[in-house]
Amino acid sequence: MVKPTEVISFLAVIVVTLFAIAGCSFLTPEIRQDHLELTVSAAASLKETLDEITSLYSQVNPNVIIRNNFGGSGNLQQQIINGAPVDIFIAAAAKQMDELQQKGFIVADTRRNLLSNRLVLIVPKDQDHVMNLQDLAKVNERIAIGDPRSVPVGEYTEQALTKLELWQDLQPKFVLGNNVRQVLQFVESGNAQAGIVYATDAKNSPKVKVVQVIDAKLHQPIVYAIAILQKSINQSIAKSYLEFLSSEPAKAIFEKYGFQTL
Repeated sequence: MVKPTEVISFLAVIVVTLFAIAGCSFLTPEIRQDHLELTVSAAASLKETLDEITSLYSQVNPNVIIRNNFGGSGNLQQQIINGAPVDIFIAAAAKQMDELQQKGFIVADTRRNLLSNRLVLIVPKDQDHVMNLQDLAKVNERIAIGDPRSVPVGEYTEQALTKLELWQDLQPKFVLGNNVRQVLQFVESGNAQAGIVYATDAKNSPKVKVVQVIDAKLHQPIVYAIAILQKSINQSIAKSYLEFLSSEPAKAIFEKYGFQTL
């Protein structure tokens, strides 16, 4: 026969267990809140810079995990249109941000210009027979540029070469990159004997040298536009991160890598 005290003890165990289970379900949302995630889709030219800034931000905000997704601005734009879960977008040109804004993808009042850059002509470190853009028409060399259909550095390149009346003649020599880092790699590897990239990309490569800083009057201003996406589920944290990108510590990192802060 089961004693009354044993029944009471058994019921007590059940009650405690049920409270424990209920308590876990109540605590789960709080645990998730302690580990918030932000996905930042950013132009490939920002990789080292944002990786360093992300590390610094995480020291101050250890509960926020930043996931950086780098690529050509046009490809990142298309990912967003196709439903990619992105909180913040940083494009290397206004065009991609303009199109997203027109379609209602961004929080318009969070948009601003973050940085600027310069366009440069690069060659392998040991090469000395291409010294400027006009030389490209005189030699039978492969020239790496960004695909102007989707890569901002390619758009700026097309504008500059068109103004110099070189675009049509040079087209058979072009090797197209999906982003500015691929353009840089083509020159570093010797698959192209010249390339047009951002000054910041050339600065961080020991395998290439800059032979010409391209006149900024030959192309539209190079601006990096940033905004929060409408579908972001962590917009308050995203706004905090945007503010951090304009802080003095973040500006110092941008400038260390050669960007001009705006």
